Formats: sequence, C-alpha cells, structure tokens
Amino acid sequence: MCGITGFIGKGNKETLERMVSAVHHRGPDDSGVFVDESLGVGLGHSRLSILDLSASGHQPMWSADKKVSIVFNGEIYNFLSLRAELEKGNRYYFKSKTDTEVIINLYREYGVSCFEKMEGMFALALYDFSNNKLILARDRMGKKPLYYANYKSSFLFGSELKSLVLHPEFEKKLDIESVNKYLQYDYVPTPHTIWAGVKKLEAGSCLVFQNGKSEIIPFWKPKFLGESYSFDEAKERLDGMLGEAVKNRLVADVPVGVFLSGGLDSSAIAYYAKQASGAPIETFSIGFTEKSFDESSKARQVASFLGTKHHEKIFTGQDSIDIIPEVLDLLDEPMADASIIPTFLLSKFTREYVTVALGGDGGDELFAGYPTFQAEKIARMYEWLPAIIRNKVIEPGIKALPASFGNFSFDFKLKKFIEGFDVSPLYRHQVWLGSFGPVERQKLFLPDVWREIESKNVFEDVEKYQLESENVENGNRLLYQYERSYMMDEVLVKVDRATMMASLEARSPLLDYRIVDFVNSLPYSYKLHGFTAKHLFKELMKDKLPNTIVFAKKKGFGMPVADWLCGPLRPLLEDVLSKENIEKIGLFNYEYVAKLKSAHLAGKENRRKELWNLLVLMNWYLRWI
Repeated sequence: MCGITGFIGKGNKETLERMVSAVHHRGPDDSGVFVDESLGVGLGHSRLSILDLSASGHQPMWSADKKVSIVFNGEIYNFLSLRAELEKGNRYYFKSKTDTEVIINLYREYGVSCFEKMEGMFALALYDFSNNKLILARDRMGKKPLYYANYKSSFLFGSELKSLVLHPEFEKKLDIESVNKYLQYDYVPTPHTIWAGVKKLEAGSCLVFQNGKSEIIPFWKPKFLGESYSFDEAKERLDGMLGEAVKNRLVADVPVGVFLSGGLDSSAIAYYAKQASGAPIETFSIGFTEKSFDESSKARQVASFLGTKHHEKIFTGQDSIDIIPEVLDLLDEPMADASIIPTFLLSKFTREYVTVALGGDGGDELFAGYPTFQAEKIARMYEWLPAIIRNKVIEPGIKALPASFGNFSFDFKLKKFIEGFDVSPLYRHQVWLGSFGPVERQKLFLPDVWREIESKNVFEDVEKYQLESENVENGNRLLYQYERSYMMDEVLVKVDRATMMASLEARSPLLDYRIVDFVNSLPYSYKLHGFTAKHLFKELMKDKLPNTIVFAKKKGFGMPVADWLCGPLRPLLEDVLSKENIEKIGLFNYEYVAKLKSAHLAGKENRRKELWNLLVLMNWYLRWI
C-alpha cells in the first residue's frame, strides 16, 4: 500500500517533501515528488512495493506522452484484463507490470468514467496537464482514505490529514459540529473531518478540480434489487463469488498471508485461500494473557483443521499499554475504537513475515453479525410495552444494576439498550454503537457551546444513508447504514491506520463490490434468520469449517480498557483529562468530566466508552492543536 499527497496552488519541493514524509509509514520502500511551481502543481508519493518491485513502479508515474501523471494508493485486481483490452490494436504500450500504469492509460481512453471499470481498493490523484485539471478518486467501499481542502490559494489532498497539516496554507480550525458528531459516533462521519474546511472524499466518487472549482461525480452506488434467488441458489452463488474474490486478492509479487482470529469471517477467508493456493497458506493470530480477551485457541483450531502454516504470538496487557501512546500519536483524526490496539499488534507481528494480509472485514455488516441486529428485534417488541412499565419499572431496575468491567457485560448491554430509546428509532443504532448520547452531550458541553450546536442534527448523515436506500426492506436499509457509516468510518479506518502503521497491506475479499451488491439484494431473512445472525454465511461454511467455529458466539476483538483506566492507564487518564486541559479546549464542562472519572474509578459505573472517547479526543487536541 502507499501514501499520496499534493497540492494545486502555492507550494514548493521542500513543502511537498515534508508532506510526503508524514505518510512515509504507508510506503517505506520508495518515495517521489513532482513540483512545477509555474503551474502550481505538486504530486507526492510514498511507496509500499507490491506489484513490479522494480524502479518501473516509481511514482509519480507518467503517461507515454507526459500529459498525465498519477500518484496511486491501492490495488486494482482486474488490471491484467484491463491492460489486455487497452493493448488491442497496439493502442497503448506499457513499460511496467504495474496496475498504476493501467490506470493512466485507462483514463486516457475513457476519461473519468474509467473508475467504473476498476475493481479493487484505491485512492488516487491524477493530473491532466492538457486540461489543467486534477482528478481525485476513491474506491466503492471507502477502503482507502482520501482527504482534501480547498482554500483561497491552494487545493490540498492526501491519504492522511497529517500530510495536509504540513502545508503552509492549511488552516488549523476545529470543526465544532464534527466534535459533536465524534462524541456521538466515536468517529467523524464522511464527508466531514475534525478540521473545518477539510473533507473526506465520499466512497465511489471522483472529484474534478479545475479553474479553482471542484465537482464531485459519483461513479458507483450500491444496488439493492437484483435477480431473485432461492436460499440454496444464493448459497451456491456466494460460494463461487467468495472463491473468486479471495483468489484475485492472493496476486502479488511479495509474500501474502491471512489474518486468522478464529471467528467465522477470517476462517472463511483462510478456507478459500487454501482452496485457491497450491501451497500451504500462512495464517497469523495473536492472543492475550487475559483469558477473557483471548481467542487464540480458536485460531489454532482452524489453522490445524485447514493445515495452514500458522504463526501466533501471545501478548501481555503491558504490551498493549506500552504501544497506546504510539497509536494515539498516529491518529491524526480522533477515532475511539480501542480495538485498533490489538489490530496494530497483529499487523506488526504479521509484517515480520509477509507484506500483504487478507482479512474478514465486512462480514458483520453484510450478514447482520452484530448483536445490535438481534437487539433491534427485541426493541420492536419492547416498544409494545406500556410506557409506564418501561419508564417506572424496567429502566430504573436496569440503571440500578451494579457495574461490571467485563467485556461487553450483561449490565453494560442492558444499559446501552435502554439508552437507545432516548432518540428516534432511526437513530437508535448510532446511540448503541457510540459513546455520548444527546442527554450526555448536553451535560458535557459548556452551555454557550451547546446553544451553538444543539439545533444541528447530529444524525443528518444517518438520514442521508436512509434516504439513499429508500424503498428497500428495513433490515437491508439498516445494513446499508452500517456499511456506509460504522464500517467505512470506524472499522475500515481502524484497519487502514493499524496496518499502514506497520507498513502492511490489508485486503478484504468480502468487500468485493460484486459480493456487496449481491448480498445487499438478498432478503434480510437470509442474513438474520429469527435470532440467528449470518444465517446464509453459516449455512455455506458449516460443511467447510468446524461447527464449533461456524456457530460460536460472537466475541469482539476487545481490550480490558475499563480495568486499565483504573490501573495502568490511570496516570494517562488523569493527565490528559485534567482540569487544565479540559479548560484549554474551551468546549467542555470539567465538573461533568470529573464525575465520569470518579464514578468509573470508584467502580460505581462503567464509563470506559465515554472516558476512552474523551481521552482520544483530548490527546488528539494536545498533539495537533
């Protein structure tokens, strides 16, 4: 994988080299810059070599006529067939064996419609010198990040915000509405960012910047209505599509492995990788000395069953704690998913052996694998109870339950469940998934700040995705909302940042857009059958993997954050969330923050989500502002 960055407008070579250095971890094998100050064009690249390891893969890369230049981050899995099409009639010649050169010539042939033909994950910037225009593009599922900002005299872009910050035209202004959304969601939803005036390019879109103006052009929207398939037909078709997707993602000129957690999704990927490979595949897992958070035995079971060359490393809690400052420092936008810590540990370990790893990301969002989908069914029944019973009997009883610091403990789940009834059913899942609901945010913000933002709809992005999937059955609309919000802006960001910190490329076969379109079009009952999650996927895999794996209860890639905040992380918590720092940001009521800390530290309430959310945000603020 790689890092890209650049500008149109003011800038010089020294500036661009600094911007590239900020994303060096994304591609430590090579780097390159092009700057033409007379035109006001700068393109920078940091390369992780995957295809054609020779100097022919150096970027920025140019077309044969020197009229088009590109910096590219990603992999195009159908590049060989696209290349063969372009070579017909001797129309285009190729100097390298890269997919990057195919994109250049694909653009020369088809213009911006070329992105519709590309299958893969990508974020790219292409400059057309004949027409003096910049084109940015991002893949359909948003697997690769791409940020941009349009200021008066400069247009900036990059794989990560930290590269934009180093341009002298960058404006360090906090977006208060995005802070409000972060507190609710645990991430800043696309297209917003934590910085005012900076945007994330939306997935499945390209942006054309010309003559000081930008236009966003979508090239893909998910499909929900396709052919009708019986359950058995759907299972057979999914089998073939998964096999093909995994096979395509095993192509590389460097070693490739598979992340193996022991869960259904990663185990299925390992199964299909074995089917497609002529040699034993390499699988990677990590474990923890804290047994309630350790699933390494399941990974070993799958590896033994499939006959993989398995690599495992067991970490202590201190190992995780030691890397937290490093992880927080590299998060140039707040994202409060603590599982980025074990994901980074796994990525660093895997990178010792391979350069590319396949993972099972997307399975929960496509096939309704999270407990929240089952909770939605219970919620619809709960709503039928008389309000007086809910408000006067059940909810006070739940709130009175003693706090437990266990991994997704029973009392934690119940308390989050009833919290989802403070808002419209349309927004319920964002409350379940996030940290600070509307009532808590009002207490957290200073009164003057709250008055400024309380009329803004923090759930506007949820409404947008609901509107995009109108006329679709409710369950599938909900899955689409997860795909375009929680998965894209939290799960995939976590995986991208963690793997890129380790200079490792992650590939997600389940997020092949053809699989996404196919599964989205299937009846919701194929995914959540009664209270059975991932029904179709489990039925497909039950004859291919041990049933103890296929039908195991879901367990997230968690960390004992609640306990750590009372123990080894307490000094960091007290330091970062000190009265001085809270007052420094000028947004929050310290008395409320102090109450959250004291209730958690005394063991009276489990406030690990709220405190970790604030810890990440304040650490970011102190680091970047």
